[in-house]
Amino acid sequence: MPDIRWLSEEEQQLWLEFREFLWGFPSAMDRQLARDSGMSSGEYAVLAAVSQGAPEALRSGDLATSLQWERSRVSHLLRRMEAKGMIERRAASADGRGQEITMTNSGWKAIRAAAPAHVGFVREALFDPLSELEKDQLRSMLGKIRSAVVERELW
Repeated sequence: MPDIRWLSEEEQQLWLEFREFLWGFPSAMDRQLARDSGMSSGEYAVLAAVSQGAPEALRSGDLATSLQWERSRVSHLLRRMEAKGMIERRAASADGRGQEITMTNSGWKAIRAAAPAHVGFVREALFDPLSELEKDQLRSMLGKIRSAVVERELW
C-alpha cells in the first residue's frame, strides 16, 4: 500500500472550504438562472456556446468538447432544447456525419434575456469581491490545479 500523505489541519480546513465552494457555487448559479430566466445552467451553457460558435452552426461533438460533457449528456439536453424550440439540429452539412446545432429565434431571445442577469451574478459573486491582484492569483492557482489534474489524466 502506498504511503498516504494525510492533509494537515490547515489543508483539511481549506479543502472543506473549497469543496463547499465547488458544490455551492453551481447551485447558486442554477437558482439565479432558474429565477431570472426560467432556464437551467445546462441550457444556458449550450446557448452561450452556440451563440459564440461558428457563424452558421456548431457541431454537437465540438459542443460536447467545449463544455467538457459526455456526448450522451449533450444529446439528451439538445433533444429537450429542440422540443422547447430553442435550437434546431440537422445532419452536418460538410460530411453528413454528426449534427450541427443552430439557435432558433426563440433561443436567441432566451440567451439575450438571460445574459444580463447571469453576467451580473458572476460579476457580483466572483469578480467584485476580488482585487485585480487576487484575480491574477486566482487565475494562476486555477491553472496550476488544472495542470496537476490534467497531468494525472483525471480531467
